[in-house]
Amino acid sequence: MSVQSSATVNVRTPLPPTSAGFTWGLAGVAAFSFTMPLTRVAVGGLTPLFIGSGRAVVAAILAGVALAATRQPLPAGTQWARIAVVAAGIVVGFPVLTSYALTVTPASHGAVVVALLPAATAVVAVLRTGERPARTFWLFSLAGAIAAVGFALLEGGGFGEARWADLLLFGAVLAAAIGYAEGGLLAREIGAWQTVSWALVLSSPLMLALAGVAVAGQAPSGTAAEWACFAYLSAVSMYLGFFAWYRGLAIGPMARVSQVQLVQPVMSICWAALLLGEHIGWLAFAGGLVIIACASGAVRTRLGLAADRR
Repeated sequence: MSVQSSATVNVRTPLPPTSAGFTWGLAGVAAFSFTMPLTRVAVGGLTPLFIGSGRAVVAAILAGVALAATRQPLPAGTQWARIAVVAAGIVVGFPVLTSYALTVTPASHGAVVVALLPAATAVVAVLRTGERPARTFWLFSLAGAIAAVGFALLEGGGFGEARWADLLLFGAVLAAAIGYAEGGLLAREIGAWQTVSWALVLSSPLMLALAGVAVAGQAPSGTAAEWACFAYLSAVSMYLGFFAWYRGLAIGPMARVSQVQLVQPVMSICWAALLLGEHIGWLAFAGGLVIIACASGAVRTRLGLAADRR
């Protein structure tokens, strides 16, 4: 499928399903799995506001170049409002909230809480599309939410700064879930990478202003390692990773490929241990397994219903 054809309005038919869908999806998840650990490194010298907004500015520049180079048509009508919803979720909400949260909580802790994202995305998609899944779907989703909240409370050990970090992480999950669900629907009309690119470009004035505020408050002065992490977060986590992720979803089957994201928290925890030397206790592993199991059950229930309708 050419670049121009992928931008055609009302493109709703996925590419023929092959194992390549899972391969591309796993590549995207692998790219995203470094986000938590590398954000944890970056906030050691760069402010959370600068990281959350600055990486979006850099990604928006890349997106603008890509859109201009391929001469993509402008979105039409209400598509701009839906792009704004996507931007609010994945460009503004998730990066900024996680950046602040990771100033006071380990990357492994954040990774396990964010493990709720696949189920949260499925719930938002159900509400957005009006589907009526079986009761077991809601039971799995509720169990996953309870497990995530319980892990956050037990792992943090109190109601200090870590508790605010948990609220920020749950807010980030909700923001990303809304952005993923709306972006998935919009990608059928204007294309996958185009949706992300327009969301970045649309939000660039706000993110540039926030970056300016961050620089005015404290001039960035990170180490070489911290700047390298910022570069990865800008180019890969914020932009290029979505190329592989949405390519996998486009090849499909989308519901099955989306389950690949369930391995992301496990990968993030491993990177946190290898790169940051974080101690990964039994609670993190147990919490991760419970949340992943609940999220997997919720998504598989929804997939089963979809299969029955065909």
